[in-house]
Amino acid sequence: MRAARGFTIIELMIAVAIVAILAAVALPAYNDYVTRGKIQEATSALSAMRVKMEQYYQDTRTWAPAAPTIAPCQAGSVAPLPTGLKYFTITCSNLTATTYTITATGAGFTFTIDEANTRATTAVPTGWTLPASNCWVSRKGGIC
Repeated sequence: MRAARGFTIIELMIAVAIVAILAAVALPAYNDYVTRGKIQEATSALSAMRVKMEQYYQDTRTWAPAAPTIAPCQAGSVAPLPTGLKYFTITCSNLTATTYTITATGAGFTFTIDEANTRATTAVPTGWTLPASNCWVSRKGGIC
């Protein structure tokens, strides 16, 4: 008599079930990891923009757009808006002589920074929690 070779259908179904369970656990964790990786683009761009805004202030003693200098957040100034970002767009608002707000929006998040270095997260994607304090969220649950 010949010895049976191969796998039974039950053995194959068990292997498929194990792989499905592992995938069900691993995929959400991986998606969160990818999302957290995108946050770095916004926070580094906002920090760099804040440094440029401070340099602009040192040169002009104001953040308000005024002639004949080129206003901050415009191409050609000391503090141009960053370009080439993949996941976020950066905008300036509230430009006065003593205030500004820079906002990064994208990937479901909205981060802001102002002249007092107040960092805030004002919007997060579904499943994430806004932080209780002023900071840039970096993980689910409002963790900064």
